[in-house]
Amino acid sequence: MILYEALLFLHVVGACVLLGTGAGIAFFMMMAHRTGDPAVIAHTAGIVVLADTVFTATAVVLQPITGLSLALLAGWPVLEGWVAVSIGLYLFTGAFWLPVVVIQLRLRRLAAAARDGGTALPAAYHRLYRIWFACGFPAFAAVLVIVWLMLTKPAW
Repeated sequence: MILYEALLFLHVVGACVLLGTGAGIAFFMMMAHRTGDPAVIAHTAGIVVLADTVFTATAVVLQPITGLSLALLAGWPVLEGWVAVSIGLYLFTGAFWLPVVVIQLRLRRLAAAARDGGTALPAAYHRLYRIWFACGFPAFAAVLVIVWLMLTKPAW
């Protein structure tokens, strides 16, 4: 049982990291964007990219390892019921998160170019920001549903 409890702890911490980092990144990017200041946006986007790399990416890698290990130890079928739905939602979330990481890098680059050139943010920045913003909602909602599934383990 010590292995199960250790995996459960790591899995719950990973879920907290995904939720917390996701919410924090979204908040700081939105606040930086609202300033309209390319220097603030470039700096904040750089920190966001670093946080995504250090925290989110680590949790993204560890979550399926700990989750599948927990399911196997508990005897839950991984291709049925709430575990299968969680895996599907996890993949769904990844389909939004991976493009968001690329977009964040491009937002940082565009803001830095505007800062360095003393110009306003280009139209490409605003278009990418809208895509980044829109991608956040389904991904974050899916993570919330996954956490709900983990906690309730509905019998379907």
